[in-house]
Amino acid sequence: MPITILIAPDSFKGSLNAQQVVEAIECGVRGLFPDATIIRHPVSDGGEGLVRVVTPVLGGKEVTTTVCGPLPGQKVQAMWGFVAKQSLAVIEMAAAAGLPLVPRGQRNPNITTTYGVGELIRAALDAGATSILLGIGGSATNDGGAGMAEALGVRFLDATGAPIARGGAALQNLACIDVSVKDPRIAAAGIMVACDVQNTLCGPNGASAVYGPQKGASAADLLLLDQALGHYASIVGLSTGIDVLSVPGGGAAGGLGAGLVAFCGAMLKRGIDLVLEITRFDNHLQRADLLITGEGKIDSQVKFGKALSGVIGAARKHGIPALAIVGAIEGPRELFVNAEFLADLESLVDEQTSVETAMTGASKLVAEKTKLLLQRYFSRT
Repeated sequence: MPITILIAPDSFKGSLNAQQVVEAIECGVRGLFPDATIIRHPVSDGGEGLVRVVTPVLGGKEVTTTVCGPLPGQKVQAMWGFVAKQSLAVIEMAAAAGLPLVPRGQRNPNITTTYGVGELIRAALDAGATSILLGIGGSATNDGGAGMAEALGVRFLDATGAPIARGGAALQNLACIDVSVKDPRIAAAGIMVACDVQNTLCGPNGASAVYGPQKGASAADLLLLDQALGHYASIVGLSTGIDVLSVPGGGAAGGLGAGLVAFCGAMLKRGIDLVLEITRFDNHLQRADLLITGEGKIDSQVKFGKALSGVIGAARKHGIPALAIVGAIEGPRELFVNAEFLADLESLVDEQTSVETAMTGASKLVAEKTKLLLQRYFSRT
């Protein structure tokens, strides 16, 4: 009887999207088991690829809307998904405010904004969405979601009653928040946020300190941005009665998590859990004999909300062994290959293959490593 293999990887960022990884793994599987039954199920933890993973599974369509990008004066074409039969919109914040939208030399979280994310939410409401799945990975911003809320009608004012500028640094000038003209449709919309980190808004594990450097912040910027978010949180508390400082995941996407909770009544949930639930991953697991998953890098953080962790955990509940192909391994192999996690693991980067070579030749290498992994696994079973 032919083996049934469930292929469920995340993207290899900067190299292959999740669908392309599925195709490459399937190529490797067919090289050994041409008659295998293949179940294709690309995944996302809420970052890159969420729309393209979830929308087709639910029978939706992709939509493109012109919105503000993260930089002042920038316009971008942002793709999102709409599932009409469920009145569900699927949005990636990175499509409007993602780090790749900002050239490396222009990265500056003092001025980048989530305004375009709010415009996407508004476009979804205009299309008839009554519920929204919003992934908040990969941001270029540190504005606490103020830009997003502004696009939905919330007014952020200084001591003179004038609107403050957009961006993380301007939050230090915030004196009051006016929510009286916020889009009323927000109150009735259910917003589920796919969040892959638990960082709070401020402090040593907060949005600025942990993620600010990759967004272009200097040491001085980090201090300013953290203080600005702390001040923002105090004004948010006075205006809404919500303590966003204590929200797990509130620091995600430069504080967008906190802003979504405060101004949209959003619920934050581990991204991979949301995606697996919505795409009915368990139904596929019930038919599978073996799982092959993967992502760009595996490290000690893999068990804290990452896609790989969720996929492997779901497989374990069904007693299905899991194999993984990754771009690179950071940490001792026994941390990942053990009775509690993976049955086996292969990396594109090794003694003979550099990071650059792995990224440019990823598709072929994934297929080759899949074949090698399966040969080794079945030689032991």
